[in-house]
Amino acid sequence: MAQQPWRPPWAPAGGPPFGAVPPFVIVVPVAAIQVVGTFGAWRDQPDTVLNALTVVLLLLGPACLLLRRKFPLPTLAAVLAVTVGYFALHFPLGPVFFSVVVALFNAVLLGPRVAAWLTGWAGVAAIVAVLNLTRPDFHPSLAQVAGTAAWVTTIMVIGEVARTRREKMLQARETQQEQSRRQVTEERLRIAREVHDVLAHHVSLINVRSGVALHLLDEQPEQAREALTAIKASSKEVLVELRNILGVLRDVDQGDGPPREPVASLDQLDGLLERMRAAGLAVRLEVDGERRPVPSGVDTAALRIVQESLTNTYRHAGPSEATVSLRYGPDELRVRVEDNGRGTSFADGTGHGLAGMRQRAQALGGSFDAGPRPGGGFQVTATLPTGKQRAGVTAEDGTP
Repeated sequence: MAQQPWRPPWAPAGGPPFGAVPPFVIVVPVAAIQVVGTFGAWRDQPDTVLNALTVVLLLLGPACLLLRRKFPLPTLAAVLAVTVGYFALHFPLGPVFFSVVVALFNAVLLGPRVAAWLTGWAGVAAIVAVLNLTRPDFHPSLAQVAGTAAWVTTIMVIGEVARTRREKMLQARETQQEQSRRQVTEERLRIAREVHDVLAHHVSLINVRSGVALHLLDEQPEQAREALTAIKASSKEVLVELRNILGVLRDVDQGDGPPREPVASLDQLDGLLERMRAAGLAVRLEVDGERRPVPSGVDTAALRIVQESLTNTYRHAGPSEATVSLRYGPDELRVRVEDNGRGTSFADGTGHGLAGMRQRAQALGGSFDAGPRPGGGFQVTATLPTGKQRAGVTAEDGTP
């Protein structure tokens, strides 16, 4: 299981793990600017008051910013209240507005949009009203009021732009995570189909051949020996295939990435047909067109469809013969498996094997059909797209 990236405690929920700086990185400079700048501005304002309470209020505003990410709107209200109180006590004009700017931007970025705008405008209006009441020399012109409104609007617009960008980034991240979860689910289904096909095929052979061996053990020991030999070969084969599948899982868990080669391919078709013949099912192979490499997903799906179809024929069709046909077209591979048995092996379409074959074909963008043959027996047909190819070179990966 992939580990979640480390997220510092100050990072906002849903945000990038390293996308947010610690709160004090902004708070400390704001506090220093407000204190130092106010002491410098006080020299030109001898009629104002400067004492210990002035410093407390200059530090209290930035201190409220420590909670700005968790409580954006209350933080803005608190900073505005501190600033209004600061001016009500007739303290010097200066860079005390720095904490208001940060709180206002943060509230628009992270808080309720409408409430942040209304709180920001109400707070600025309260500050202007207090200055007008406590300072006889404070008489802003219409141009100054318009400039102040423009600055406040600009701050909040910048916050809106940052908010939109952040929401898009979060949406893109959620989409990527959803796609990753979907890929994990598809991979689990693919592995489940692999395990089902491997076990269903080999265990079916082992089950039938072991019954034959038990029946012939006393009367025809030589044929019983052949059945036991086939059982041994099938059990060895299933162990090898399961080991390959588990190896794929182990590589993924260790972060080595997906396998570069398919677990199964049509290169193993001859061995599959030989096992079925050894188990007593007469199988004939027909190939139409030049046999060539196909995309890995198609390669695996074609072999598994043939394997599952022959397994069902062997288990359910009774004494019969089967024909496996491969037709290589320019852009597709058609796989057909038909037998002349009872024709009722899985005609109702409820088996997991039939559903798995259909899913394999559809996952590759192909088609699948299965049902009784008109003249008796059962037929499975799958058409798998292979894409444009040139001599021995695969043009598409073909992996679902």
